[in-house]
Amino acid sequence: MSNKRRLIRKYEPGDNPGFLGLGHIARALIQGDFRDTDPFILLMDDMLDKKTTEPVGGPHPHAGFETVTLMLEGELGDELHKMKAGDLQMMTAGSGIIHTETIEKKARMRLLQLWLNLPKKDRWTTPRVQDIPVDHVPKKSLEGMELRVYSGSLAGISSPVKNHVPVIIADIQMQPDVSYSFNLPASYSTFLYVLDGGMQIGEERKTLDQNEVGWLDRSTFDGNSELNIQAGKSGARFVLYSGQPQGDPIVSHGPFIADTQEDIARLYRDFRAGKMKHISGVAESQKIVW
Repeated sequence: MSNKRRLIRKYEPGDNPGFLGLGHIARALIQGDFRDTDPFILLMDDMLDKKTTEPVGGPHPHAGFETVTLMLEGELGDELHKMKAGDLQMMTAGSGIIHTETIEKKARMRLLQLWLNLPKKDRWTTPRVQDIPVDHVPKKSLEGMELRVYSGSLAGISSPVKNHVPVIIADIQMQPDVSYSFNLPASYSTFLYVLDGGMQIGEERKTLDQNEVGWLDRSTFDGNSELNIQAGKSGARFVLYSGQPQGDPIVSHGPFIADTQEDIARLYRDFRAGKMKHISGVAESQKIVW
């Protein structure tokens, strides 16, 4: 059984000053009630044009969810671990970790950072970090289309990245006027973010243009669905996010996601007591490079 996916909501997120100060622009790409965006909590498009050598950023804690960072431009990190354009990192904060992102030199970069919910049973799982460099990302070239699949399976290719929540993440480029029909699980929450160009979606041929976010309808049955896309006159590049809703309410406060307010209070106590370890200190078995 399959059905045709439709574009039911779109918007263009505004540019806001980012927390790193001058030269940091941030766009909040996920807007609306979590019940409609589950398992996706937050997604920022961070654009940094840092013109000084004054350090920004620093260590900060996370717990109860996963961060998924896709580098679009530039480099992030140090000689021990550096992400470059096209790389992805999935960091499972789980029971709680401390993460450091310090930028000490002049830099120009752009990245998408997603907060992805964890299933309730895995909320406090052992922290883990997975890296997949651009050269190892499964990719496919079809007539007039190229795609990289960072997580899950799409268009006949699959990523090795391990998921707690089943999620598909793909960077897709289509030449002008090219059409393609993607198969997606019908029950998955799905949205697209257009980086360049524009497209028409579904049988209704609704438009989605550069810098716009578009959400698709979803069904409750477990079958597949078809997402029909035709690129516009200047082609299209977009990132597709599609994930299985978990159906459990969450509590969000600062850098933590939890099931109850009591959990949040405990996480702050653990952090202040020094019980959270730095992500660099997790067991080697929990550091995976694909």
